[in-house]
Amino acid sequence: MKRTIVACFCACVLTGCGVGPTYQKPVAPEPAALDYKETGKWKQAVPKDAFNKGRWWEIFNDGELNKLEEQVAVSNENLKAARARFYEARAIIKQNQSAFLPGISGGAGVTATHQSDNRPLSHANYTDYTVPIDISYEADVWGRIKYNVNSSTAAAQATAADLETVNLSVHAELATDFFSLRGLDAEKELLDETVQAYEKTLELTQNRFKGGIASKGDVAKAETQLETTRAQAIDVTEQRAEFEHAIATLVGKPATDFTLAASALKMDPPDIPTGVPSELLERRPDIAAAERRVSAANAQIGVARTAFFPVLSLQAPTGFESASLLNWLTGPSTLFGLGPAAVLPLFDAGRRRAVSDQMRSSYDEAVASYQQTVLAAFQDVENSLASLRILDDEADVQDRAVAAAKRSLEISTDRYKGGLATYLEVTSAQSIALANERTAVQLLKQRTTTSVQLIKALGGGWNVSNLPSN
Repeated sequence: MKRTIVACFCACVLTGCGVGPTYQKPVAPEPAALDYKETGKWKQAVPKDAFNKGRWWEIFNDGELNKLEEQVAVSNENLKAARARFYEARAIIKQNQSAFLPGISGGAGVTATHQSDNRPLSHANYTDYTVPIDISYEADVWGRIKYNVNSSTAAAQATAADLETVNLSVHAELATDFFSLRGLDAEKELLDETVQAYEKTLELTQNRFKGGIASKGDVAKAETQLETTRAQAIDVTEQRAEFEHAIATLVGKPATDFTLAASALKMDPPDIPTGVPSELLERRPDIAAAERRVSAANAQIGVARTAFFPVLSLQAPTGFESASLLNWLTGPSTLFGLGPAAVLPLFDAGRRRAVSDQMRSSYDEAVASYQQTVLAAFQDVENSLASLRILDDEADVQDRAVAAAKRSLEISTDRYKGGLATYLEVTSAQSIALANERTAVQLLKQRTTTSVQLIKALGGGWNVSNLPSN
């Protein structure tokens, strides 16, 4: 009978089967179009090695930016925290995998006992020396352990994708702050040059006033124009300081110890290799993380279903027991036992059913989150493409406006020198010219930072094949 029980138990272990649902990747709302809607006249680049390998910032060909991005990879505290969360998730896999093997516990004890002299068959005094070793093993007949391992594995992969999302975000944030700072450097350079020009204009106006040609009001207007521009230059300096401090934090340095030399933004943003919409699902780490969480939720449904089946275990207590210390660990003192067991709750007031329903709802929630993440990803790309296309057109128009404003200023200045115009016409032309030049600089900065956002929306050269599989 004992042999039959053990044989049946082993057969159950060897022929164990899962009772949970087979995982199928959820359907994503993928567009049928072969190209992005907002590409328009915007020309995308041929894929570059640096971009495809994840070092996408090198596409901007800025040595200072490259150095800062390298520092982010090793010093950013948010990245360190995300990396620690991944290691934590990986350790949970090992915890769940340990349930595949038997658990062994042991100890040692000495018990001195004095029984009642009036107890039947009493041995009044004795000492019991024991070294119990308990071996227990849960047979994964219904797949509970397997589903837990699958769930924790998918969750760890999701955490790895989260790490890549944080990595992409902090690198993109650094590039955005860097180009915003360089754009402010360009504005500061423009304002400083304008201040120098206004100083010469003020000197001219003062000389004309001394000669009785210009009025005192003209001098006041020239002084106002000059000081207003100086104030604008100071305001730009304050904004630049904030971006410099933000960059310091991103690279893991105290803002007090970090300085970035001024250098005006001059270059046009590069063309970005977008690929086709069907590739986006493989390129975004946040999409990969959402899909892996769907897989983890699916495995948890399996875990919940196994609760409706008995837990089959094998107990094998062993060890040594003796009444004498001298023969405590000898062969005759050995004890051993072996016995299978099955446990099934007969009544739990619907708890297991509620847990199963909860896991099913969690799965549905994960699927909806995955599909929403996909939709948001396509929105991000289309938004960036539309912004780049429109900003490029706006920059072309703005360049013509700058050229026209400069011509207008030259004409107004010549008319004023010839006595054909008032100084009010000059100041008006100066204000218009400066405003248009600043707008052109700001558009260049906006186009560059939008290029960074497009790269981020495309996944920064990452691919789902980069997820850890082991």
